[in-house]
This record gives sequence, structure tokens and C-alpha cells, in this order.
Amino acid sequence: MTRVWLAFVLLIASALPGFAQSAQTPPPAPAPPAQPEYPVIRIGMVSYLQYAAEVENREATASPADARAAQTSSATEKRPSTYDRIWRFAEWYQNDSNPVVQRVLFSGRYQHEFATIDAHQGDLDEWNIRRLRLGPRVTLFRTVTLHGEVELNPQEADPLFVRVTDFYAQWTKSGRLSLTVGKQGVPFTIDGATSSKELLTIDRSNLTNNIWFPQEYMPGVSVSGRRAPWVYRAGVYSSGEANREFGEFSGGIFTLGVLGYDFAKSLAAKEALLTANYVYQHPDSDNTFTRQLEHIVSLNFRFETNRWGVRSDVSAASGYLGQSDMFGLMTMPFVNATEKLQFVGRYTFLESADPNGVRLGTYENRVVTSRGDWYNELYLGANYYFYGQKLKLQSGVQFADMNDRAGDGGEYSGISWTTGVRVGW
Repeated sequence: MTRVWLAFVLLIASALPGFAQSAQTPPPAPAPPAQPEYPVIRIGMVSYLQYAAEVENREATASPADARAAQTSSATEKRPSTYDRIWRFAEWYQNDSNPVVQRVLFSGRYQHEFATIDAHQGDLDEWNIRRLRLGPRVTLFRTVTLHGEVELNPQEADPLFVRVTDFYAQWTKSGRLSLTVGKQGVPFTIDGATSSKELLTIDRSNLTNNIWFPQEYMPGVSVSGRRAPWVYRAGVYSSGEANREFGEFSGGIFTLGVLGYDFAKSLAAKEALLTANYVYQHPDSDNTFTRQLEHIVSLNFRFETNRWGVRSDVSAASGYLGQSDMFGLMTMPFVNATEKLQFVGRYTFLESADPNGVRLGTYENRVVTSRGDWYNELYLGANYYFYGQKLKLQSGVQFADMNDRAGDGGEYSGISWTTGVRVGW
């Protein structure tokens, strides 16, 4: 694994101008070019601070006429906010004139939260670093993206390294066609197709927790694109024995097909996307990257205007190797009270044909580890967006019940509250 990351870093570095020129005999130095008023290339935080100091010096020494001109210009151009300046730390390199490497970004997310549960079966109070992921995203030859991220757990001394999440190469012809090869996200169900950076509730619904594949990142090949108003995706992925890297490739495969149509134009909305998802998985006892589900069908709808919207999901799955067939539905309305404040509600229903087919969610299953067969949940929450999806505070209360007709310890009834900060870059 270390060699893979070393090769990845050397590939990036070898395409940067300073690295490539250091390996050659330099030609006679030409006359120095005139210093541009604003830099075209920005590499890391150090160069940004130098740039900021130069701008401040120019503003301090400007004549009154220059100051008036600057004020006129600022009236037509929006100045970067404090958040804009801070988030520039993630832009390590940008140079559109470089024929090999155009951009190097530092991508990642940090999510910290507190959860408390008051249930008939027990209580829970927990502070948790829910997700810490980071890695480079590199644009090459204007059509190729290399993206690698790892997940870390600084709460635990061992292991700090949890797993590789993204590690893929993506070739993009246009918005109509992208080809992705490597370990990548597998988007199906409404919450499973939404990045954890952009969830409207603080966590995914229990429908997604049971029917989607929560490992999320699988090695495979996929094609996707959009030709308005249509969207599509097709992929083939390995679902073999899981490990922290790319899996053992010891089990079967699964396929994903997605087809959607956006009714936004006819409904005068920002988005009105109806999407059908189908997954087929070859039954195999070594398929530990995934849930033990052979067929999955999910119909999703995403509707949004400037002030309000709703997301909904109806899903069904057939199980194998002891996993019961399941059916679930979820609806999630939301209202944008202001540009920064949003209120969200969610109702989730999930049932299994046989006993012990339904799991509880992330924190509930730490109170009750057994399974049931019928689940009901109501979620009421609020989000405050300091810097859009890149910096937000989320909080939500869940009222949940699970029935266990087998009577073997899967019954649950409780109230939970989870609140946390979400940072993405």
C-alpha cells in the first residue's frame, strides 16, 4: 500500500514545472517578465499569504484615484469572503497553461458529533469523530482526474488508519460521458447517492442503512453522464471479502444500473429528478463488502425550489443466506427559512418478510444489537450553513420503534438526539 501511495505522489510531482525542470540542464535565463498584477499560479498556503500581503501593500500605497477605481470595481465584482480565503488552503496548485497537470486539490472531510439516547432498553451518551478523510485530487491532461482518499480515526490509538475510501482514475469526455476505474462510491437509494458532505439530515436513514451498502466504496468500473434531462450510470463492482484496501476479490460481483429524468423545467423548479436504481448481486458467502441482498430496486425523487423541497425513496430487496426480503419507504421534506437556516423532517418505515431482517441505525444498535422485523422513525432537525455544505452545524431528534416478533432481544423504543459539525473541502 505504501508503494501505491508513493507512486501516486511521484506521478503528481513529476508533472509540476519545478520538479521537471530540476532534472534538466537549464537553458540561458531569459529576461525576467513583468510582474503580473495578480498571480496565475497559487501553490499552498504560503504563496497565498504572500499574495495577500502584496494586495494589502498595494491598497495601502494606492492614490485616491486608484482607491476610487478600486471601489468602482468592487461594486461589480464580489470580494472573496473570509471563508473563501480560508478554504484556499485546499488549492495546492492551479495552472491551466500546464499541459500535464492543471490542478492539485487537497480534498477531505471532518465530522464531529455528540449523540445521546434515552430508550426503554438502555441509554447512551457519546462524543464521536464520525468521519475524517483526506487525500489529493489531481486533474491531468484536462480530461483525467486521479483521486485518492484515506479514512483515519484519531480517537483510537490503534488503528489510526481505517481504510482506503476513494482510489480511482476518471476520464471525462464531457458532461455526457465519464469512465471511472478503481475504488469508488456506489450511489443508489436517495441517501446512498448523496455524499456525507451534503446530507440534509445528520445521518443517513435506516432504509439506506439496511438496503444500501454502507461500506460505500467498492473496486469496480463505471460509466455515467447527463444528457439533459436524462441522467444515467452503469457499473460492475467486486463484492468479495472486505479489507482496509481494495478487498480480496474472492467473492462474486454486483452490477448497478441507474436511469433518471429531471422534470425541473416543466415544473419550474431547481430540481425534480426521478431516478430508478437496480442492483443485481451474485450470491456468495464471501461478499462481505456488501449486504446479503441479491436484487435491489429503488425509486427516488428529489424536488427542490428556492424555499422548500422534498426527497423520497421507495425500495425493495430480496435477500440470500438467511437475510430476509425487505421493503422500505422514506420521505424527507425541508424548508429554507433563511439563506443559512434550514428545517428538515423525515419519516422512515422498514419491514422484513421474516423475523430478524432489520438492523437498527448507527447509535441505536449500540443499545440494542439484535435485529427486528418492523421499524418506524420520525426525525425533526435543523441545519445552519456557515459556508454552504463546506461548513455547517446539523442537529436532529429521532423517535424510533422496532418490533421483534421473534422475541429474541431485537425490540427497541427510544428517543435520540445527535448534533455535530460538518466540514468539507
